[in-house]
Amino acid sequence: MEIYSFKKSVGKRINQFHSDFIMSRVINTLKPAHIGCMYLEENGVIGFHQAVIPQLLIIVNGRGSVRANNEEYIEVQAGEAVFWTKGEWHETKSETGLTAIVIESEELTPGSFMALTPR
Repeated sequence: MEIYSFKKSVGKRINQFHSDFIMSRVINTLKPAHIGCMYLEENGVIGFHQAVIPQLLIIVNGRGSVRANNEEYIEVQAGEAVFWTKGEWHETKSETGLTAIVIESEELTPGSFMALTPR
């Protein structure tokens, strides 16, 4: 399991075409990708299961805890993205609720755009 940051502070200011905004790039896929939005309500859980293909969980609101093959949970929050490899066991839970975008694809390389979050 790897934790990445896509917070505003790691983004790049875009000024082309009279624009003025900050873009934090997340991922580029060469193979088809499935993209969805998950809503964990208070005390919500995505149960312990094995990733069928590589998966990137992008937390856009709220906070929660994630774990991989071991029992140790790691706190995550909005602005962070969690990456699990194919076959990796994992779980996500939230006491207060969280909203996340999930991207699943045979070929995901989040490190090509995002920096690892130090833990």
